Amino acid sequence: MSDNGNGSARKGSFGQSMKAVMWSFLGVRKRRDLEADATSLNPLHVVAAALIGMAIFIGVLILVVHLVVG
Repeated sequence: MSDNGNGSARKGSFGQSMKAVMWSFLGVRKRRDLEADATSLNPLHVVAAALIGMAIFIGVLILVVHLVVG
């Protein structure tokens, strides 16, 4: 019988989600790691990690523009 009934299928931590999102931003991820993430990570953690990663990326871009222009 599978573990899906007791809720233990998605026990990935928020840190694992952040790591997976950061690797995906770089575009380098092994297929087996991607498949493992798809089965173990909490989708809400992935969305939150993506939003945080996006905010960091935009902040770094703004900082670089201000350093170059000013």
